[in-house]
Amino acid sequence: MWFKNLHLYRLHDVAAEFALGAFEESLACQAFRPLGGSEARRLGWTAPAGRAGTYLCHELQGNRLITALRQERILPPAVVSEEVEERVEALEVAEGRKLRRQEKLTLKEQVYEELLPQAFVRSQRIDLWWDAERQLIGVATSSRKRAEEVLDLLRETLGSLKVTPLATQTLPMRAMTTWLGDPTTRPADLVMGDVVELKAKGDDGAVRGRQVDLDSDEMQQLLEGGRQASKLALGIEGRMTFVLHDDLAIKSIRFDDALIDEASQAGDDGDPLVRLETDFLLMAQALGASIDRLIEWLGGEAQQGQEVPS
Repeated sequence: MWFKNLHLYRLHDVAAEFALGAFEESLACQAFRPLGGSEARRLGWTAPAGRAGTYLCHELQGNRLITALRQERILPPAVVSEEVEERVEALEVAEGRKLRRQEKLTLKEQVYEELLPQAFVRSQRIDLWWDAERQLIGVATSSRKRAEEVLDLLRETLGSLKVTPLATQTLPMRAMTTWLGDPTTRPADLVMGDVVELKAKGDDGAVRGRQVDLDSDEMQQLLEGGRQASKLALGIEGRMTFVLHDDLAIKSIRFDDALIDEASQAGDDGDPLVRLETDFLLMAQALGASIDRLIEWLGGEAQQGQEVPS
């Protein structure tokens, strides 16, 4: 249940917030169904509790948890290419001529359609957290593309959904670089970690470090050379640690041991639904407070349409 990665979005269309009963019905209309034989991928809503539950949405103190299930068939391009080459060769021998490019493309489409039903199926569950009080949505995936897919499904489910990636007055890259270069600028409750990635302007290469001293002379030399922090491990004491990315994604989340202990000590009488909801509520409260603080560290939230200095 505990999220590892999160992409954050600001909800602008407040009217899209349905009552729980209506919301559940809308989710059911887009419930996941298994892939058909010729389908390459499918996305739909599933119960957050898996087989232990039937509800498509769990709501606790203004926090909603929904889960998308994504399935796709894995058909390596090399497998398709090999089969196409064999068939092209056989046809050219049988007909005594070279196949035209369009004929090869048509053959490739036929091979793909034939092999697709035999391909392995990969499944991925993606949780979405909706904080109604903060009008904030978080999608628990490491991939921005996957997060956008889930939001597209939610948009289709509700009929409309106006969201934009969360943005702050100070760009994360600028703030992280400043914190690295000048310890006096670090907020009092900010805990520096030991993971960093530095990029140089106009240079695709990056310097990455784990278990490194972020206040070392070597680090300062890299910063003085013009490199900027694109990833940085941070923490908020008593809540969580995470790696902040330059697009404001938070990844490699690890919640404080005291919070995990509190969740484990809460009585659930062996009921997986109670355990799910207990963990989710504690996690959502910690995330909400941490995101509030992160936004403060970064100078507050940027308004929609506002141009943020680079």
